[in-house]
Amino acid sequence: MSDAPPRRRIRAQASAADPAVTGFTLDAEIQPGRAARWEGPEEAPLARALFALDGVKRVEVRGATVWVRKAPDADWAALKPAIAAAIRRVLDETDAPLGAAEAAADDPDAALLRAVEELLARQVNPAVASHGGRIDVERVENGAVFLRMSGGCQGCAASAATLREGVERMLRAALPEIRRIVDVTDHAAGEAPFYAGGKGASPLLHRPLPEGVIGREGGRFTVDPDWLAPRLGLTAEALRAGLQSGAVVGVTETGEGEDAGRTRLVIRSASRAWAAEIDETGAAREIPPPRPAAAATGRETALAGRLRAHLRGLAPGAALPSYGALARALGLWWPGSVRRVTAALETTMREDAAAGRPFIAARAICRAGGGLPGKGFFDLARALGRGPAPGESEADFHARELERLEAALGPEPTEG
Repeated sequence: MSDAPPRRRIRAQASAADPAVTGFTLDAEIQPGRAARWEGPEEAPLARALFALDGVKRVEVRGATVWVRKAPDADWAALKPAIAAAIRRVLDETDAPLGAAEAAADDPDAALLRAVEELLARQVNPAVASHGGRIDVERVENGAVFLRMSGGCQGCAASAATLREGVERMLRAALPEIRRIVDVTDHAAGEAPFYAGGKGASPLLHRPLPEGVIGREGGRFTVDPDWLAPRLGLTAEALRAGLQSGAVVGVTETGEGEDAGRTRLVIRSASRAWAAEIDETGAAREIPPPRPAAAATGRETALAGRLRAHLRGLAPGAALPSYGALARALGLWWPGSVRRVTAALETTMREDAAAGRPFIAARAICRAGGGLPGKGFFDLARALGRGPAPGESEADFHARELERLEAALGPEPTEG
């Protein structure tokens, strides 16, 4: 009988945001309690093996997945099998593919990482899996826990509350040594981004930027295009081309008065925006981008009219559409389309409140919301003085609003 180890199963999946990145996922963690990010060959066995391959530009290891960025001229057809073979070979040869864990038992961050992973696996993910979602701990640094949502949790309007009111509270109660919890999810790429809506900055988006992302050349700030491109829904090559053609624009604003000494960078593509603030010490953090002014308002108003007509025309008894389904029904496919839909739905709510009508937006629901609209719907309803009555649940308020809507909607008006 052969003593050769069984062949490890590896699933390769391209990044939806960047075709130059592919994840190679195994059935178990690469090295429990460890993560890694390499820009070039290092002493770790897996780093040496992968960077020995022509075309490997960057490697990041989290949990059971090895993320690889290829060089622009590399071909995935040839590179994927070579990467998978290198991963298998290293894992067959050593139990420490990411390098020896120096004094791991005495490392408080490593211990905290394992404790958070265990709590998420045992208490959190079985619950959020029922909504098609998942929450993972990406890393722990100096007592700060970095969490990432995926699946149905990513972008859902309820995901901010899920993290702050549920997961964060449970983690802090069980592990008081946690200094802070940071959400590193790209919610703008999800089904219903909860950063949209103009209700002010989410504290989860105010996060420090990795060292080296912001640079300065000749008095002008620069942003690493490889890091920025996925956040704008582009490849690095498309970002550079867009900056040259004007399809991607950047604005640098210098603070005055209370904001003196601060600089804000805002960069916009056709469908997304990204912003950062640099303080007088040079420290940079990611912040919510400001909304475009007049042009965006006009587009939002026009889209609100289209949404109203579509929702009004739903057949009696028809299933309520999700925000993503609405975007597709209106022919909106670009990244950020759901954000446009939710913003336009809020416009209809303000119009309906002013006219004393039931909310037509009650006919749109969050994909992972259990048949209810996203949290933003109920928050805005309350702000407009039309939310749930005292003692009334959000589900009951929604059902009541739908009943009012059915009674109020008559045949489509005609012109004459």
